[in-house]
Amino acid sequence: MIVDLLENCNLYSSINSNLDRAFSFLLSNDLASMEPGRLELNGDSLYVLVQHYLSKPESSGKWEAHKRYIDVQYLISGSERVGYSAISNMTLGEYNAQKDFQALSGSGEMYRLNAGSFMVFFPQDAHMPGLANGFETPIKKIVVKCAI
Repeated sequence: MIVDLLENCNLYSSINSNLDRAFSFLLSNDLASMEPGRLELNGDSLYVLVQHYLSKPESSGKWEAHKRYIDVQYLISGSERVGYSAISNMTLGEYNAQKDFQALSGSGEMYRLNAGSFMVFFPQDAHMPGLANGFETPIKKIVVKCAI
């Protein structure tokens, strides 16, 4: 897992070519004006999910991981808590190959993600995004899915 400000993304671009393209997209677009939905950057190899939602209580959160994608989660506005744990510390649930969604159970550390910050989750990273910081708040987020 990586947590940082978008202004420092150049430190991580060499990890994966799709990750480099993801950061280029985040730096070169008017993200605040984007409507919710999916944008294709390179088919299923690299795409963007624009999300608008209300943060939720931790009791409503779900642990997840992905086998085929790196997630870059960039917060445009709002503030949320995000759970993190190594997948090796979790109990594996059902894997939905079509959605590349590994359900998990367990516990982890909570991090605060503020507007202008991003988190990168690799296949070994269990995460629980979208959690409220004490109360529900509107969130605008970009998730870039980068094929490994």
